[in-house]
Amino acid sequence: MLFRQLECFLAVARLGNVSRAAEEMYLTQPTLTARIKALEEEVGDQLFVRTSRGVRLTEAGKELLPYAERTVGSFEEGCQHLRELRGASGGRLLLGASPGVGTYALPGLLERFTASYPKVSVSVRTGHSEEILEMVLKEEVQVGLTREVEHPEIESLTLYEDELVLVTDPQHRFTEGGTAELSEIGEEQLILFDYGSSYYEQTQAMFRNAGIRELRTMELDNIEAAKRMVEHRLGVAFLPRTSVVRSVTSGRLCLIEVEDSPVLSRSIVALRRHDVPLTTTVSAFLEVADSMSQATGREQLSPTLAADFENLQLIDLFT
Repeated sequence: MLFRQLECFLAVARLGNVSRAAEEMYLTQPTLTARIKALEEEVGDQLFVRTSRGVRLTEAGKELLPYAERTVGSFEEGCQHLRELRGASGGRLLLGASPGVGTYALPGLLERFTASYPKVSVSVRTGHSEEILEMVLKEEVQVGLTREVEHPEIESLTLYEDELVLVTDPQHRFTEGGTAELSEIGEEQLILFDYGSSYYEQTQAMFRNAGIRELRTMELDNIEAAKRMVEHRLGVAFLPRTSVVRSVTSGRLCLIEVEDSPVLSRSIVALRRHDVPLTTTVSAFLEVADSMSQATGREQLSPTLAADFENLQLIDLFT
């Protein structure tokens, strides 16, 4: 009720006339007068005095005026902010992403999202899967984009399957036939990345299961560094397909088929706490992510990568 009283106070102060203020507020004059009187009782001072031309502010009214303006203005801004949130036309989206997803898949997804919702501010934090899960659980981010993880407080939306593929430099011996067996790969220096990543363990397990125990390795802490080492002929590497698309299509790396190895992949998902109310902004983001993943599979997470993925299928035929 106090807010309505302040609105009436501001209207009378601006117009200097009770009748016109009541008309503007769609109130009867007695109702508006009663609200002004109630406000005066609340603050303990008379706010207006009558003159031959209408009413004017008292000294107390002049002192109160800027505070009333700020109060009403802030409330109206808050209401506008909530309207924008309901329509996903404003507000803030807090995302967490594992390094690979944040670097290679998220830019395309955000390109599509921000085109539809340009007034939404986006903040992205990165970390390993366990760190992203913790961010979601603590509500430090609204959505986490990472490999599939299980937790009773979490629900997930599968976005795409990210496959590990073998890449070499263009002059490597494997490029002549475009294929290699694990035993041959085991003779090469193997570029490994990110010790804390599940990709690291998948690669090591693949060789252990094939009975290959002794490996020459070079370990790095990120995918981009691993790619550069392969480009400089320091070894071969199993890397996420999403991370090598442009390097392969540009000719800096070559994709090699592994003849005697199962497909290594992991599901990339969007995580959120199931007990946290779904805001319109988060819902809009998840709808965009889901529509892109369903359109043509993993390629659609970045519209600019779609043609590149098609080219990757041809590369196998021409290396």
